[in-house]
Amino acid sequence: ENHGVLEEREEIDAVGHRVVHGGEKFKNSVIITKDVVEQLQEFIDLAPLHNPNNIKGINACHNLLHDIPMVAVFDTAFHSTMPDYSYLYGLPYVLYKRYAVRRYGFHGTSHYYVSRRARDIVGSDMEDLKIITCHLGNGCSITAIDGGRSVDTSMGFTPVEGLLMGTRSGDVDPALVLHLIGKEELTIGDMNTLLNKHSGLQGVSGVSSDMREIIEAVENGNERARIALDLFTYRLKKYISAYVGILGGLDVLVFTGGIGENAPKVRWNSTDGLEHFGIALDEEKNNETIGTENNISADDSGVQTMVIP
Repeated sequence: ENHGVLEEREEIDAVGHRVVHGGEKFKNSVIITKDVVEQLQEFIDLAPLHNPNNIKGINACHNLLHDIPMVAVFDTAFHSTMPDYSYLYGLPYVLYKRYAVRRYGFHGTSHYYVSRRARDIVGSDMEDLKIITCHLGNGCSITAIDGGRSVDTSMGFTPVEGLLMGTRSGDVDPALVLHLIGKEELTIGDMNTLLNKHSGLQGVSGVSSDMREIIEAVENGNERARIALDLFTYRLKKYISAYVGILGGLDVLVFTGGIGENAPKVRWNSTDGLEHFGIALDEEKNNETIGTENNISADDSGVQTMVIP
């Protein structure tokens, strides 16, 4: 009422809900029915922090808006095209069959959008493009996209796997987790909090989970902040290199998310030395691109590197 966005509820034609986990069931967006909500409740085990709140939002909208159609858009859906050898873990196969323990990947809506936007900028058919998309924010993931389909992504069964993040550890040796539980006498809940809330940039640097504050601390000579930044960009470079390998080449590299769009130093450090893959940034274009869409490639670069909000 104060802002005049909507005068009456009848102006709303439909509602979209971002739902984090669609399990193996939902591979596309769906119209929300009572049956869909019941199935989402089955996936609470897979996303205990997110899906219950997603369901609350759906129920609240249903109570307020009654018969207005609603659509669920899943973070996991875009990655449902990963082949089995990409999404399975090296665990007993019976555990996959019993508990759906596998890699799902997240940030799918972001990876889907920026890859399509990159296609439009390049002006090629999606089928012809090999794209790597880097979603770098408080949570970070990277996806290999071949012909428009996600074939690998760095987040796994949960959003902890993969790159270093704001407060999440990214990849660690699973036996190390067991070792620390014993040494520190941690509960499973304690360990979960350590991996999700006290690790990453925050845990390594002791300064902040915010990349802006990390970079400022590096410029002021803070050694642990320097280690955190190097660890972050090294991991990213390692994943980019791996994904060039599995794609068998690369046409477009995309940076998105709060860090991807606003931290030229991260983009530079994570691609420096990858010229043999055809990845070369224009230093000036990179430095002046903050939060805006731009092609930051050097003129002679074989790969088009883009920032896409």
